[in-house]
Amino acid sequence: MGPNITYVESQKLPMPLLHLLILAIIQGITEFLPISSSGHLILLPSLTGIEDQGQLIDVSVHIGTLGAVILYFWTDSKMAFVGLAHITKGRLKTPAARIATLLILATIPAISFGLFLKVTGLSDHLRSITVIAWTMLIFGIILYVADQRGKGVKTQVDWNTADAIKLGLWQAISLIPGTSRSGISITGARVLGYTREDGTKISMLMSIPVIIASGILLGAEALATADAASIRDGAYAAIFAFFAALLALSLMMRLLRRISFTPYVIYRLILGIILLGIAYS
Repeated sequence: MGPNITYVESQKLPMPLLHLLILAIIQGITEFLPISSSGHLILLPSLTGIEDQGQLIDVSVHIGTLGAVILYFWTDSKMAFVGLAHITKGRLKTPAARIATLLILATIPAISFGLFLKVTGLSDHLRSITVIAWTMLIFGIILYVADQRGKGVKTQVDWNTADAIKLGLWQAISLIPGTSRSGISITGARVLGYTREDGTKISMLMSIPVIIASGILLGAEALATADAASIRDGAYAAIFAFFAALLALSLMMRLLRRISFTPYVIYRLILGIILLGIAYS
């Protein structure tokens, strides 16, 4: 009996790592592409029958992507963190403090809406294939229209208080699964007249405080009931997601110099139609 038990367990050991790797790759690739990372993470257990990964793993893969965006945009990220220090010391007019202030303003709407969804329980009701299907379609079309009609005359230097608040409101919508945080904030940036590259860069920087805020809020809750094995799995997931996100982010920023967001829109439309068929069948 001993050898049989050992054999079964040894066969199961690689499966959690494979599962974590799949989750991390999905998160890493979709977090910064305008196709919704949360939507894909919700769909994985729904469509495959695999056990839901749970909140701790969700937080872990987001932390991994956080590390990737900070590293990729290190100069701007470092300036934002320095800016926070300047703000606490009352030095509000430095370039670093300006960036930090704009990121804070852009984050407030998402945090406020997130707390509302959490308190009311709506966040759980929105985690469905039907919701994801419709948001994939609707916000994919909106992204296409905004990208095609966007004037593309503003750069990161033109980012100001008014635009930060407006982009923050756009970003808050991303808490509806399937919307895509990067997709909706890029849409907002294009509507406001930013170039594809600079609008995307601003969107990526806006993800930093949002991920940190959600990580603190949800991570503390998840860690309260986590055991050593769960924490180990979370660490693996974060590492895998970090490398997947870094690669996806690098490729997307390079491609933006040559192509529009149309390929991502097409993907959203195809996936949305398929999901509608599943949801209403």
